[in-house]
Amino acid sequence: MSDQQKSLKQIMDFRIEKLNTLIKNGINPYPEKFDLTHNTTEIKKNYVKYEGQDVIVAGRIMALRKMGKASFVQIADSTGRIQIFIRRDDVGDEIYSNFKLLDIGDFIGIEGEVFTTKTGEISIKTKILTILSKSIRPLPVVKEKDGQLFDSFSDKEQRYRKRHLDLILNSEVRETFQKRSTIIRTIRKYLDNQGFLEVETPILQPIYGGANARPFTTYHNALDQELFLRIADELYLKRLIIGGIDRVYEIAKNFRNEGMDRNHNPEFTMLEFYWAYADYEDCMNLVEDLIHETAKKVDALDLKWGDLRIDLSKKFNRIPFLELLTEATGHDLEEFDEEKLRMICKEKDIEIDDSANLGQMLDELMSNLIEPSLIEPTFIVDYPKAISPLAKTHRNGNPNIVERFELFIGGAEFANSFSELNDPLDQRKRLEEQARLKDLGDEEAQPIDEDFIQAMECGMPPTGGVGIGIDRLVMLLTGNRWIKDVILFPTLRSE
Repeated sequence: MSDQQKSLKQIMDFRIEKLNTLIKNGINPYPEKFDLTHNTTEIKKNYVKYEGQDVIVAGRIMALRKMGKASFVQIADSTGRIQIFIRRDDVGDEIYSNFKLLDIGDFIGIEGEVFTTKTGEISIKTKILTILSKSIRPLPVVKEKDGQLFDSFSDKEQRYRKRHLDLILNSEVRETFQKRSTIIRTIRKYLDNQGFLEVETPILQPIYGGANARPFTTYHNALDQELFLRIADELYLKRLIIGGIDRVYEIAKNFRNEGMDRNHNPEFTMLEFYWAYADYEDCMNLVEDLIHETAKKVDALDLKWGDLRIDLSKKFNRIPFLELLTEATGHDLEEFDEEKLRMICKEKDIEIDDSANLGQMLDELMSNLIEPSLIEPTFIVDYPKAISPLAKTHRNGNPNIVERFELFIGGAEFANSFSELNDPLDQRKRLEEQARLKDLGDEEAQPIDEDFIQAMECGMPPTGGVGIGIDRLVMLLTGNRWIKDVILFPTLRSE
């Protein structure tokens, strides 16, 4: 046993001794409930109202100064912190003796009078103290002076693995996830007010589709059948459009068996909505308004993201894909030629596999040459058909271009949208091409979903569809640069 482990065991053994002493003293250290009247922030914000009044609060002990006849305690609840003053003459010898058995990390309930100390700190003078939960395992040591934290729980890996400690010790983390909840709630309210119906579609699917991604595979014993975790909910939501639900959305967990980086986690949250009789232009206007309204709700219209300053209040830019690619490569790419693209990739030092197809090369050029420069909110519009198998061919007559946009902010993608393909014959042809690419080794190509095509053969109205990465939007609106910082329990390699 290491010295560190030995020390921890000694601390835990000592705390268990204190627990047993409390029980011998007739104290239940884990009561069933506690009725409180106020939270810490409410009292501090409205001190004039509560001065001299009795309140009942509860929270975790975060700082403790035990003295002979009087002591000070800092407790934290979900809203903030407040100082507790406890004096033996006020609570009696028995309660004060039991109080001496408490540690940082314990939960207590306090009934007492709101007052201000000689140093001007808003506090509560204890009349009744109730032990609510005895902590056995010590919290990481955090030193505080003049409101500044030192030696805080700052190791990223440990913060992700032990999110409960991260939330206890880092108040800004709690604020991030409170904002995440507000963002999702605002999106729901916005779409509900626009007449969209929220639905749920299967996570376990017999055929994956709706995106170019490698799936997670599982097996259902009773059905004796291979199943896949959802990579997108697009094809199921489109069936609802076909079924007569004209405006439909889902905020769903998706799963993609791919690499991990600052913008990607294998399990992530997506918003997808589909809008019958609308096109990608309508969707573009709605997405811009939705993001404006959501950013306004969390006071993030003018935000700092890393070293970048981004203004979400202005009209978003709209630029065609080919215009950007031509500018970035210095080549006229009106006609997509595989050999020419391969030559451009080599010229720009972009590594591609010898078997890379047209769509993969376009995607690499986009990722390397264009995306990093898109700092201000920008809709890239009118994409190559080769990388958009579910979008409608552009009405301008160019057979190689589809009606699609992607929204980029701060060099990252935030939304993807199509005027959805609703020609079942064209859809079958494109999915057959995807299946051919899959047979040639493209692990992210989509298989043919016969059930979906049969549904489309029944007739699908003109439809606009949008996917928005919720995690990335939360990153942007809370100023976080890593997706793991906005997912409570991100995927991690086993220790």
